Amino acid sequence: MTRTTPPRPLDVEAAFPALAAHRRTATRLHPRRGSPTMRESSVAGPLLWPADDPWPACTAVHQKNTGHLLSDVRLRRRIQEAARGREYTEEEQRLLDGMAQRGHRPGLRDDDPLPMLAVAQLYVREVPDLAGPEGHDLLQVFWCPFEVHGDDRTVEVVLKWRRSTDVGAVLTPQPEPPVAGRAECVPTMCVVHPERVVEHEYLGLLDEELQEEIAEWEEGLLDENEDDGEGVSSPGSYATYAEYEAAMAETRAGEQEEIDYMSDLSIAPGWKVRGFASWHLTDPAPVDCGVCGAAMPPLLTIDKWECDGSQRSPRHRQPVQAVSYSHRRRATRVARPRDLHGQRWDLLTGTRTGQQRTPRQLHGLSEHPEHAHRSLRRTGQLQDSRQSQARKRSASRSLT
Repeated sequence: MTRTTPPRPLDVEAAFPALAAHRRTATRLHPRRGSPTMRESSVAGPLLWPADDPWPACTAVHQKNTGHLLSDVRLRRRIQEAARGREYTEEEQRLLDGMAQRGHRPGLRDDDPLPMLAVAQLYVREVPDLAGPEGHDLLQVFWCPFEVHGDDRTVEVVLKWRRSTDVGAVLTPQPEPPVAGRAECVPTMCVVHPERVVEHEYLGLLDEELQEEIAEWEEGLLDENEDDGEGVSSPGSYATYAEYEAAMAETRAGEQEEIDYMSDLSIAPGWKVRGFASWHLTDPAPVDCGVCGAAMPPLLTIDKWECDGSQRSPRHRQPVQAVSYSHRRRATRVARPRDLHGQRWDLLTGTRTGQQRTPRQLHGLSEHPEHAHRSLRRTGQLQDSRQSQARKRSASRSLT
């Protein structure tokens, strides 16, 4: 099925010509629950992994036997999906009640190697903005599903570039850890529907003059909307409240939809390759190569949602085949690349900020021939120390 992002409400570069210097393409992946093959790009699908190649393992010393059984996580999601719109049956409730976070593998020691979890597989031929080292056409992403690594207490990530034509016999069955520290660290298997889009840089990184120009334009739109809403009198001026409600509905139907730069014209939500990073919950922080110091653009952004909660319009919900969350009228549920629960901003266990989380983003330079080394930096709860410092700075002053 082809999935596309509806057009923007206006030509943003015609309105602000200086934004042409802040343009970048990204490929939205539009993950949806499905059954991919190892020859296709996917989220948490089977990998084209050679039978004679060791599977990535976490060798860090941390508790590995306590958490959520992967089988329980997946069964819970199947039950929840089947029961959508109705009460659980007695059998379903019995199964759910039997699931608990506890020690499930007493023989697994903290220093034992733990198979990493397959998160994504992306073929260069299917993802326009994905480019690997010369001759490499397949990116495979893994992580350890325990948020305990390093000073930032995050997951450990491994990226593997390979030549798909070099793979002969494929490893089967493919390893996975028996337990995850958090159920939120377990992706649900999805097919992807890549689509190339154009993004414009995060507002706070634009020149101050351009930021002010955009802010004045947004304020003008708000003033116009307020003026448009002055045509309805108070309820007391109508014979019945039903007449007042009808007049309000007619007025709302004729109102122009609210538009702002960050929600409608800038950075695409959801899973994507390349594009710009969003810094909506922290100060922007440099993400540079630890070897040569070169700036590292985002490689892969991993998200729970294909719709930003601030993106109110059908333009953003249209590509999502979903069911509304009852407690979030304007957010739209997708087919759970990660089945996160709770806050709107849960983005594959990105960093918590209050009740919100930032996108999990991997930054990399390995595709550039001038970099003989390979380097990976991670933002979100996958982050470098500079972003931690940025969050500490942000705590002492108000952020927009």
